Amino acid sequence: MHQTIAAAPRAAPEPVVAGLPLRTWRTALLAATLLVALALPYFIKNFYVFQITMAMIYGIAILGLNLLTGINGQFSLGHSAFFGLGAYTTAIMMEHMGVSFYWTLPAAGLVCFVFGFLFGLPALRLEAIYLALATFALAIAMPQILKLSLIEHWTGGVQGIVLIKPDAPFGLPINADRWFYYLTLALGIALTACALNLVNSRSGRALIAIRDNPTAARSMGIDLSLYKTLAFGVSAAYTGIAGALSAIVIQFVAPDSFTFVLAVGLFVGLVVGGVGWIPGALFGGLFVLFVPNIAEHVSKGLAGAVYGIILLLVIYVMPSGMAGLLRLLVGRLGRIGR
Repeated sequence: MHQTIAAAPRAAPEPVVAGLPLRTWRTALLAATLLVALALPYFIKNFYVFQITMAMIYGIAILGLNLLTGINGQFSLGHSAFFGLGAYTTAIMMEHMGVSFYWTLPAAGLVCFVFGFLFGLPALRLEAIYLALATFALAIAMPQILKLSLIEHWTGGVQGIVLIKPDAPFGLPINADRWFYYLTLALGIALTACALNLVNSRSGRALIAIRDNPTAARSMGIDLSLYKTLAFGVSAAYTGIAGALSAIVIQFVAPDSFTFVLAVGLFVGLVVGGVGWIPGALFGGLFVLFVPNIAEHVSKGLAGAVYGIILLLVIYVMPSGMAGLLRLLVGRLGRIGR
Protein backbone atom coordinates (compact mmCIF):
# COMPACT_ATOMS: atom_id res chain seq x y z
CA MET A 1 0.00 0.00 0.00
CA HIS A 2 1.49 3.25 -1.15
CA GLN A 3 1.33 6.33 1.02
CA THR A 4 1.15 9.74 -0.51
CA ILE A 5 3.59 12.15 1.05
CA ALA A 6 2.72 15.82 0.70
CA ALA A 7 5.51 17.90 -0.69
CA ALA A 8 6.86 20.54 1.67
CA PRO A 9 5.90 24.05 0.61
CA ARG A 10 8.68 25.86 -1.17
CA ALA A 11 10.01 29.04 0.37
CA ALA A 12 9.23 32.18 -1.57
CA PRO A 13 12.15 33.18 -3.81
CA GLU A 14 14.22 36.07 -2.54
CA PRO A 15 13.57 39.27 -4.54
CA VAL A 16 16.26 40.10 -7.08
CA VAL A 17 17.10 43.70 -8.01
CA ALA A 18 19.43 44.41 -10.95
CA GLY A 19 20.70 40.83 -10.90
CA LEU A 20 21.59 40.78 -7.19
CA PRO A 21 19.55 39.44 -4.23
CA LEU A 22 17.78 42.09 -2.19
CA ARG A 23 19.73 40.96 0.89
CA THR A 24 22.99 41.91 -0.84
CA TRP A 25 21.69 45.35 -1.71
CA ARG A 26 20.45 45.84 1.85
CA THR A 27 23.84 44.90 3.32
CA ALA A 28 25.69 47.17 0.90
CA LEU A 29 23.33 50.07 1.66
CA LEU A 30 23.77 49.64 5.41
CA ALA A 31 27.57 49.53 5.06
CA ALA A 32 27.62 52.62 2.84
CA THR A 33 25.29 54.50 5.20
CA LEU A 34 27.47 53.66 8.19
CA LEU A 35 30.63 54.83 6.39
CA VAL A 36 28.96 58.11 5.43
CA ALA A 37 27.69 58.59 9.00
CA LEU A 38 31.20 58.03 10.41
CA ALA A 39 32.86 60.47 8.00
CA LEU A 40 30.13 63.13 7.92
CA PRO A 41 31.17 65.21 11.00
CA TYR A 42 34.53 66.01 9.36
CA PHE A 43 32.91 67.51 6.25
CA ILE A 44 30.23 69.74 7.77
CA LYS A 45 30.17 72.61 10.26
CA ASN A 46 29.67 72.04 13.98
CA PHE A 47 26.17 73.53 13.82
CA TYR A 48 25.08 70.88 11.32
CA VAL A 49 26.74 68.20 13.44
CA PHE A 50 24.60 69.44 16.34
CA GLN A 51 21.45 69.34 14.19
CA ILE A 52 22.03 65.81 12.94
CA THR A 53 22.78 64.70 16.50
CA MET A 54 19.42 66.11 17.59
CA ALA A 55 17.73 64.33 14.66
CA MET A 56 19.20 61.02 15.86
CA ILE A 57 18.04 61.79 19.41
CA TYR A 58 14.51 62.37 18.17
CA GLY A 59 14.86 59.15 16.20
CA ILE A 60 15.63 57.23 19.41
CA ALA A 61 12.56 58.75 21.08
CA ILE A 62 10.40 57.85 18.05
CA LEU A 63 11.84 54.33 18.16
CA GLY A 64 10.53 54.01 21.72
CA LEU A 65 7.13 55.31 20.65
CA ASN A 66 7.11 52.86 17.75
CA LEU A 67 7.60 49.92 20.11
CA LEU A 68 4.50 51.01 22.02
CA THR A 69 2.23 52.17 19.20
CA GLY A 70 3.50 50.45 16.07
CA ILE A 71 4.37 47.08 17.61
CA ASN A 72 1.99 46.80 20.57
CA GLY A 73 -0.86 48.99 19.29
CA GLN A 74 -1.15 51.35 22.29
CA PHE A 75 -1.62 54.98 21.32
CA SER A 76 0.36 57.61 23.18
CA LEU A 77 0.30 61.39 22.88
CA GLY A 78 2.34 61.89 26.01
CA HIS A 79 5.88 60.78 25.24
CA SER A 80 7.13 64.32 25.70
CA ALA A 81 6.65 63.65 29.45
CA PHE A 82 9.07 60.70 29.35
CA PHE A 83 11.46 62.73 27.20
CA GLY A 84 11.42 65.51 29.79
CA LEU A 85 11.73 63.09 32.71
CA GLY A 86 14.87 61.59 31.18
CA ALA A 87 16.32 65.05 30.55
CA TYR A 88 15.65 66.21 34.11
CA THR A 89 17.06 62.99 35.56
CA THR A 90 20.35 63.73 33.84
CA ALA A 91 20.27 67.44 34.74
CA ILE A 92 19.51 66.86 38.43
CA MET A 93 22.10 64.11 38.82
CA MET A 94 24.78 66.23 37.17
CA GLU A 95 23.89 69.54 38.85
CA HIS A 96 22.99 68.44 42.39
CA MET A 97 24.74 65.10 42.81
CA GLY A 98 27.91 65.60 40.79
CA VAL A 99 27.35 62.41 38.81
CA SER A 100 29.17 62.00 35.51
CA PHE A 101 26.89 62.35 32.48
CA TYR A 102 27.59 58.82 31.25
CA TRP A 103 26.21 57.28 34.45
CA THR A 104 23.03 59.33 34.10
CA LEU A 105 22.07 57.59 30.85
CA PRO A 106 21.20 54.19 32.38
CA ALA A 107 19.68 56.02 35.37
CA ALA A 108 17.40 58.03 33.07
CA GLY A 109 16.37 54.85 31.24
CA LEU A 110 15.63 53.06 34.52
CA VAL A 111 13.63 55.97 36.00
CA CYS A 112 11.55 56.30 32.86
CA PHE A 113 11.04 52.53 32.66
CA VAL A 114 9.62 52.49 36.20
CA PHE A 115 7.50 55.58 35.55
CA GLY A 116 6.21 54.15 32.26
CA PHE A 117 5.48 50.77 33.81
CA LEU A 118 3.53 52.37 36.66
CA PHE A 119 1.61 54.60 34.26
CA GLY A 120 0.83 51.56 32.14
CA LEU A 121 -0.96 49.82 35.06
CA PRO A 122 -3.99 52.16 35.26
CA ALA A 123 -3.85 52.57 31.47
CA LEU A 124 -4.74 48.87 31.12
CA ARG A 125 -8.39 49.82 31.52
CA LEU A 126 -8.17 52.22 28.58
CA GLU A 127 -8.18 51.50 24.87
CA ALA A 128 -7.62 53.48 21.67
CA ILE A 129 -8.68 57.14 21.92
CA TYR A 130 -9.25 56.91 25.68
CA LEU A 131 -5.64 55.86 26.21
CA ALA A 132 -4.52 58.63 23.87
CA LEU A 133 -6.53 61.10 25.98
CA ALA A 134 -4.90 59.88 29.20
CA THR A 135 -1.40 60.24 27.75
CA PHE A 136 -2.39 63.67 26.42
CA ALA A 137 -3.20 64.67 29.99
CA LEU A 138 0.24 63.43 31.05
CA ALA A 139 1.92 65.59 28.41
CA ILE A 140 -0.06 68.65 29.52
CA ALA A 141 0.62 68.10 33.22
CA MET A 142 4.37 67.40 33.12
CA PRO A 143 5.61 70.97 32.38
CA GLN A 144 3.39 72.34 35.16
CA ILE A 145 4.65 69.73 37.63
CA LEU A 146 8.25 70.67 36.84
CA LYS A 147 7.45 74.29 37.73
CA LEU A 148 6.07 73.49 41.21
CA SER A 149 7.72 75.47 43.98
CA LEU A 150 7.86 72.29 46.06
CA ILE A 151 10.56 70.83 43.79
CA GLU A 152 11.93 74.08 42.40
CA HIS A 153 15.22 73.58 44.25
CA TRP A 154 15.84 70.45 42.16
CA THR A 155 14.30 71.44 38.81
CA GLY A 156 15.21 75.12 38.74
CA GLY A 157 11.56 76.06 38.24
CA VAL A 158 10.77 78.11 35.15
CA GLN A 159 14.47 79.04 34.83
CA GLY A 160 15.53 75.46 34.24
CA ILE A 161 19.06 74.08 34.63
CA VAL A 162 22.15 74.96 32.61
CA LEU A 163 24.58 72.09 32.00
CA ILE A 164 28.21 71.95 30.96
CA LYS A 165 28.97 69.62 28.06
CA PRO A 166 31.95 67.38 28.93
CA ASP A 167 34.87 66.97 26.56
CA ALA A 168 35.62 63.74 24.75
CA PRO A 169 37.04 61.12 27.15
CA PHE A 170 40.43 59.38 27.01
CA GLY A 171 42.00 62.43 25.39
CA LEU A 172 40.36 61.74 22.02
CA PRO A 173 41.33 64.45 19.49
CA ILE A 174 37.77 65.51 18.63
CA ASN A 175 35.62 68.34 19.92
CA ALA A 176 32.57 67.83 22.14
CA ASP A 177 30.05 68.18 19.31
CA ARG A 178 31.64 65.42 17.27
CA TRP A 179 32.05 63.21 20.33
CA PHE A 180 28.37 63.41 21.21
CA TYR A 181 27.47 62.83 17.56
CA TYR A 182 29.39 59.54 17.65
CA LEU A 183 28.03 58.66 21.09
CA THR A 184 24.45 59.23 19.91
CA LEU A 185 25.13 57.27 16.72
CA ALA A 186 26.50 54.31 18.70
CA LEU A 187 23.60 54.35 21.15
CA GLY A 188 21.12 54.65 18.29
CA ILE A 189 22.58 51.62 16.52
CA ALA A 190 22.65 49.60 19.76
CA LEU A 191 19.07 50.51 20.70
CA THR A 192 17.85 49.78 17.17
CA ALA A 193 19.50 46.36 17.28
CA CYS A 194 17.86 45.70 20.66
CA ALA A 195 14.48 46.75 19.28
CA LEU A 196 14.84 44.48 16.23
CA ASN A 197 15.83 41.55 18.45
CA LEU A 198 12.85 42.26 20.71
CA VAL A 199 10.40 42.40 17.81
CA ASN A 200 11.74 39.13 16.35
CA SER A 201 11.71 37.35 19.70
CA ARG A 202 8.91 35.43 21.39
CA SER A 203 8.02 38.49 23.45
CA GLY A 204 7.88 40.61 20.29
CA ARG A 205 5.51 38.17 18.65
CA ALA A 206 3.34 38.33 21.77
CA LEU A 207 3.26 42.14 21.55
CA ILE A 208 2.25 41.97 17.89
CA ALA A 209 -0.42 39.37 18.65
CA ILE A 210 -1.89 41.68 21.31
CA ARG A 211 -1.95 44.50 18.77
CA ASP A 212 -3.62 42.44 16.05
CA ASN A 213 -6.15 40.48 18.11
CA PRO A 214 -6.18 40.79 21.91
CA THR A 215 -8.87 38.13 22.31
CA ALA A 216 -6.92 35.55 20.33
CA ALA A 217 -3.72 36.48 22.18
CA ARG A 218 -5.43 35.94 25.55
CA SER A 219 -6.78 32.58 24.42
CA MET A 220 -3.21 31.53 23.55
CA GLY A 221 -2.12 32.16 27.14
CA ILE A 222 -0.46 35.56 26.66
CA ASP A 223 -0.61 37.75 29.75
CA LEU A 224 -2.00 40.96 28.25
CA SER A 225 -1.54 43.03 31.40
CA LEU A 226 2.12 42.09 31.80
CA TYR A 227 3.09 42.61 28.18
CA LYS A 228 1.21 45.91 27.85
CA THR A 229 2.80 47.41 30.95
CA LEU A 230 6.24 46.14 29.94
CA ALA A 231 5.76 47.70 26.50
CA PHE A 232 4.96 51.00 28.18
CA GLY A 233 8.04 50.69 30.38
CA VAL A 234 10.45 49.81 27.57
CA SER A 235 9.03 52.54 25.34
CA ALA A 236 9.42 55.11 28.12
CA ALA A 237 13.00 53.93 28.77
CA TYR A 238 13.98 54.52 25.13
CA THR A 239 12.41 57.97 25.16
CA GLY A 240 14.02 58.79 28.52
CA ILE A 241 17.48 57.93 27.19
CA ALA A 242 16.79 60.23 24.24
CA GLY A 243 15.78 62.98 26.65
CA ALA A 244 18.97 62.49 28.66
CA LEU A 245 21.05 62.84 25.50
CA SER A 246 19.19 66.00 24.49
CA ALA A 247 19.84 67.58 27.89
CA ILE A 248 23.60 67.42 27.51
CA VAL A 249 23.67 68.15 23.77
CA ILE A 250 21.56 71.31 24.19
CA GLN A 251 23.18 72.01 27.60
CA PHE A 252 19.91 73.26 29.03
CA VAL A 253 16.60 71.91 30.33
CA ALA A 254 13.44 73.87 31.13
CA PRO A 255 9.80 72.82 31.62
CA ASP A 256 8.56 74.58 28.49
CA SER A 257 10.91 72.49 26.34
CA PHE A 258 8.75 69.40 26.92
CA THR A 259 5.24 70.52 26.05
CA PHE A 260 2.50 68.79 24.09
CA VAL A 261 4.01 70.24 20.90
CA LEU A 262 6.97 67.89 21.33
CA ALA A 263 4.62 64.94 21.89
CA VAL A 264 2.78 65.73 18.64
CA GLY A 265 6.09 66.10 16.83
CA LEU A 266 7.20 62.64 17.96
CA PHE A 267 3.87 61.16 16.86
CA VAL A 268 4.16 62.86 13.46
CA GLY A 269 7.69 61.48 13.13
CA LEU A 270 6.34 58.00 13.87
CA VAL A 271 3.76 58.27 11.09
CA VAL A 272 6.22 59.73 8.57
CA GLY A 273 8.82 57.06 9.27
CA GLY A 274 6.28 54.24 9.10
CA VAL A 275 4.22 52.82 11.92
CA GLY A 276 5.65 49.47 12.97
CA TRP A 277 8.83 49.83 10.87
CA ILE A 278 11.82 50.09 13.22
CA PRO A 279 14.36 51.74 10.84
CA GLY A 280 11.79 54.43 10.01
CA ALA A 281 12.53 56.16 13.32
CA LEU A 282 15.57 57.92 11.82
CA PHE A 283 13.51 59.32 8.94
CA GLY A 284 10.96 60.49 11.49
CA GLY A 285 13.69 62.19 13.52
CA LEU A 286 14.96 64.04 10.46
CA PHE A 287 11.42 65.19 9.68
CA VAL A 288 10.79 66.40 13.25
CA LEU A 289 13.95 68.48 13.30
CA PHE A 290 14.30 69.88 9.78
CA VAL A 291 10.78 70.37 8.42
CA PRO A 292 9.72 72.96 11.05
CA ASN A 293 12.96 74.84 10.30
CA ILE A 294 12.25 74.71 6.59
CA ALA A 295 8.71 75.97 7.20
CA GLU A 296 10.00 78.88 9.26
CA HIS A 297 12.59 79.69 6.60
CA VAL A 298 9.83 79.85 3.96
CA SER A 299 7.66 82.18 6.04
CA LYS A 300 8.17 83.14 9.67
CA GLY A 301 4.66 84.52 9.98
CA LEU A 302 3.00 81.49 8.41
CA ALA A 303 5.40 78.78 9.57
CA GLY A 304 2.57 76.68 11.01
CA ALA A 305 0.60 76.81 7.77
CA VAL A 306 3.64 75.90 5.68
CA TYR A 307 4.42 73.01 8.04
CA GLY A 308 0.84 71.77 7.70
CA ILE A 309 0.99 71.91 3.90
CA ILE A 310 4.31 70.02 3.86
CA LEU A 311 2.87 67.39 6.19
CA LEU A 312 -0.24 66.98 4.01
CA LEU A 313 1.92 66.56 0.92
CA VAL A 314 4.12 63.97 2.65
CA ILE A 315 1.09 61.98 3.82
CA TYR A 316 -0.43 62.18 0.34
CA VAL A 317 2.77 60.95 -1.35
CA MET A 318 3.58 58.41 1.40
CA PRO A 319 0.29 57.26 2.97
CA SER A 320 2.16 54.40 4.69
CA GLY A 321 5.17 56.52 5.60
CA MET A 322 8.71 55.98 4.42
CA ALA A 323 8.27 52.23 4.91
CA GLY A 324 5.51 52.08 2.31
CA LEU A 325 7.47 54.23 -0.15
CA LEU A 326 10.55 52.01 0.10
CA ARG A 327 8.47 48.86 -0.34
CA LEU A 328 6.96 50.39 -3.48
CA LEU A 329 10.37 51.32 -4.87
CA VAL A 330 11.85 47.89 -4.12
CA GLY A 331 8.87 46.22 -5.80
CA ARG A 332 9.26 48.29 -8.96
CA LEU A 333 13.01 47.77 -9.07
CA GLY A 334 12.44 44.05 -8.67
CA ARG A 335 10.13 44.01 -11.67
CA ILE A 336 12.67 45.96 -13.71
CA GLY A 337 15.40 43.51 -12.66
CA ARG A 338 13.34 40.57 -13.94
